[in-house]
Amino acid sequence: MTLTTELKIMRLIRISEVMNKTSLAKSTIYKYMTQGEFPPAVQLSKNFVAWVEEEVEEWIATKISDRDFDSIESSDERKTDSDALSTP
Repeated sequence: MTLTTELKIMRLIRISEVMNKTSLAKSTIYKYMTQGEFPPAVQLSKNFVAWVEEEVEEWIATKISDRDFDSIESSDERKTDSDALSTP
């Protein structure tokens, strides 16, 4: 796949769509960007920015994965704690 082909399949999305996809407020998105916790915007002109849709979707997938991992970890900890309590 060439660079030109890769650029053709990329989609840039505006803040309203980023907010819709993430359910985050505009100020939270910018705060997370400043903290390095959210994909950076692409400056298209002086007053126009957009985000790479795939990067936003990867960020969402990471949040879901983190949640699932934390859930498994918590479940394992509860199981270990209950096993310890039931052992004489």
